[in-house]
Amino acid sequence: MTPHPSPTARALLALELLQANPGITADRLADKLGVTERAARRYVGVLREAGIPVESARGPHGGYRVGRGVRLPPLVFSAAEALGLVMAVLDGHHDAGDPTDPVGSALGKITRALPEAVAAQAEAIRRATAPAPDRAAARPDPATTTTLVHACSNRRRVRFGYRSEAGSEWTAEADPWAVVVRHGRWYLLCRSVAKDAVRAYRIDRVGSVEVLGDTFTPPAGLDPVAVLEDHLATGWEYDVEVVVDAPADALARCLPPTLGRLTPLDDGTCRLVGSTSNPTWYAEQLAVIPAAYRIVRCAELREAARLLGRRLLAASEG
Repeated sequence: MTPHPSPTARALLALELLQANPGITADRLADKLGVTERAARRYVGVLREAGIPVESARGPHGGYRVGRGVRLPPLVFSAAEALGLVMAVLDGHHDAGDPTDPVGSALGKITRALPEAVAAQAEAIRRATAPAPDRAAARPDPATTTTLVHACSNRRRVRFGYRSEAGSEWTAEADPWAVVVRHGRWYLLCRSVAKDAVRAYRIDRVGSVEVLGDTFTPPAGLDPVAVLEDHLATGWEYDVEVVVDAPADALARCLPPTLGRLTPLDDGTCRLVGSTSNPTWYAEQLAVIPAAYRIVRCAELREAARLLGRRLLAASEG
């Protein structure tokens, strides 16, 4: 037998209906709540007693609406809206003006609760602003992300389908340590069960996810961002070693951590050790170093650096 919602739960549901349907009448509110009209009016009274400014108007165009005030009333968000707002803050969202999008829907609820003068400005910006899309960003499915975040929090092993950039597909089992957002891309940092090794998977390439019964314990003192950066700098096709005539702490500000690990040397120079699948891209990253450097290992990187140098010399000759 299905239990009936508590009075508190019905009052919160009434609040959500009032926010989503400004001007809703008592009979429509009662119908959506599945109660009598008298009970619906009682729930409105409960909200008013809680300090939520519910206004009412008589006549053919009257009904209930949540009044505007300096203090936001309690807002009832769905799971998709709540996660959508968090994801929007973390990586920038471009559908905030669409009321059918979870973020657009959540922002609409917030806007309706603001003082009218403030809400008018916010709404004008929301409708008129056209943000330039980040073409490097890859936003994953919110439902998939939610499942993986819960698995990380509950320390439960997962089985998921994955599709690589080349189009290969396979199924993997992993102990999910953390979800990390990096430069508009969402990664699952985990331990591969089959390989017993650290892996990072793009969540936008994850298909179906199944949470398993097995539990795990993540490494003590885990720094997910640092581990992800180290992982993305190793294991590629070409191993690289570069010696730079500058201290390591000075270079850390101008080189992305994904190039590799910087190690100070005794003579005041430093060594950069990493790997890459794209020597041309790696050579372009090294070109920003404000000091002399020598490519000790990786013939492919030396050739890419020569070609880059010729391009730069040709450009300087006009």
